Amino acid sequence: MQKSYVKIAAGVLSAALLFSGMNMNSFAKEKTDLPSAGIDFFLASNGTSVKNIKDETDAKKAEQKESSTGTAATEESSAASPSLSASPLATASPKLDVQPIQKEKVIEETVTASTTKTIPQKEREIAARKEEEGFKSLVIAKVNDYVNVRSIPSEDGEILGKLYDKSVGEFISEDNGWYEITSGSVTGYVKAEYCVTGEDAVELAKEVGTRIATVNTTTLYVREEPSTDSAVIGMVPIEDELLVTEELDGWVKVNIEEGDGYVSLDYVTLSTEFVKAESKAEEEARLAKEEAERKAAQEAAAKAAKANKKNSQSSNQSYAAPVISGSGSELGKELANFACQFVGNPYVWGGTSLTNGADCSGFVMSVYANYGVSLPHSSSADRSVGAAVGSLDSAQPGDIICYSGHVAIYIGGGQIVHASTAKTGIIISNANYRSILSIRRIF
Repeated sequence: MQKSYVKIAAGVLSAALLFSGMNMNSFAKEKTDLPSAGIDFFLASNGTSVKNIKDETDAKKAEQKESSTGTAATEESSAASPSLSASPLATASPKLDVQPIQKEKVIEETVTASTTKTIPQKEREIAARKEEEGFKSLVIAKVNDYVNVRSIPSEDGEILGKLYDKSVGEFISEDNGWYEITSGSVTGYVKAEYCVTGEDAVELAKEVGTRIATVNTTTLYVREEPSTDSAVIGMVPIEDELLVTEELDGWVKVNIEEGDGYVSLDYVTLSTEFVKAESKAEEEARLAKEEAERKAAQEAAAKAAKANKKNSQSSNQSYAAPVISGSGSELGKELANFACQFVGNPYVWGGTSLTNGADCSGFVMSVYANYGVSLPHSSSADRSVGAAVGSLDSAQPGDIICYSGHVAIYIGGGQIVHASTAKTGIIISNANYRSILSIRRIF
């Protein structure tokens, strides 16, 4: 029995020391009111700690040493030292030679000691505080369009790139009304009057930054409430990016097509997205790439256009076709009209069939496939295809409208066609029915 106890106690003490060592350094560095010892802060009132065990062991050794010199010395030592009964773990016995069963009680209470907050929770809180502190070193543009990034702190400096409105760089130094920044691949100077930094940047960063939860499991349930016992309102695939609207302990509130719901932090990775500066070379390369892709898409679509028109004319349409009009390419209008003929067909999770069922990205992918354009089967990946469109006012028929965990095709007049939910199927909706994350143009 004695041999068994020693083995168990050593394991518990090692585990407690490991627990303390894992967190002591990180918490001691934080400028908070947390005790530097770390572990005592987390233990419940009915628990114990490495510190308590050490105090009791030291007291016991001192008292046993004194007892060898006589009863009087023992009584003096007992009066001057904290007795074992002073510990919340002590038993009613006043004897110093604690029996094995009493030691086992100490072990049991050490093992079952509860924590007020779990380690992941504290790590997330620390990460959030560090991120907010990091916002103070950001330089955020506040302009109508963009501010030039120059080679020297002067308007005579060479233009190295552009820091667009609400775009972000990292502060390096200040020089007579200019901020030296680094953003993306660009390092240079911007006029301070067109930007904010320091304390002013903290709140603005929260406004201009997009808080994203990226799914890191194959299929993630989105629930009505932040609990695994709550009903599931929808599902999202791995690597999908969801807009975060609220952060809780262990859960985040996200926005999907079925509405607002909650996902566990165990299955997503949180990040804050900012737009960064673009160098002259990057801008030129991007524009050239977008133009080449647009031409290739138009050529591929031209080959399929006649067949699509024939199929559209011969199909039995049971819907009132919208009038696709306004500015934009004729090819984009044609694609939008082609997409609308599938209104009323079912929504199917993971599906790509325009007639038998598709999910949101499967619908967009299959519509564009009929025009010779290959797109990913992912709503988040669709946010980076084609060329960016600045706003809904600038959108044209055929453009791809990206939402949190959802994607649709713009058909003009402020409307979209999309595979919405299993309940509604493929429908036409107002484009601004939800917050738009991105608009992309293929043609």
